[in-house]
Amino acid sequence: MTKLYQGELAHSEKMEGIPMTLSARAARLAAMIRQHLGQAVRGLAVAPLPAGNDPTAPTADAAGSSPYDAAGGLYEKTGFHAEGPGSSYAQGALKELHRPGLSRRGVVLAALHALWDAADDDSATGGPGPGRGIQPVVTVVTEAGFERHTEADTAELSRTMAEQRRNRPDGPVATA
Repeated sequence: MTKLYQGELAHSEKMEGIPMTLSARAARLAAMIRQHLGQAVRGLAVAPLPAGNDPTAPTADAAGSSPYDAAGGLYEKTGFHAEGPGSSYAQGALKELHRPGLSRRGVVLAALHALWDAADDDSATGGPGPGRGIQPVVTVVTEAGFERHTEADTAELSRTMAEQRRNRPDGPVATA
């Protein structure tokens, strides 16, 4: 599905001669998902969560994510978003910890705290397990592109998050 989507975007941009906006890309993906509704009915659902930065958008709307349902429904979000089992718990943590201008390290720590809260309250969510050597795959998307954190970096941040939780089991307090 990803390769097909990439091909569709490349073709559209080549034909139009200009890059597609983030919202146009999201709308194209929604149409592709709707075309595969028959597969979703048979249990082969795809519900992607693309996120990106649109340099052509006004500053307030430049970054965001576009979660979808299996029928291709599009729900644009800005700032932060969580999707899947435990997402309501993760959203609560993100609401407390997210703030504009947060450093990359701060963003990853906030995401780890959100995943911890989701796993703590939802049995279908797996969270970080620093004591057992279980780390989530962490990636960061910025204007410069996509970067996957090394397992060592993620392990170090997971240990930091676990230490913060030992000192304050209900999670850290958002700072100004």
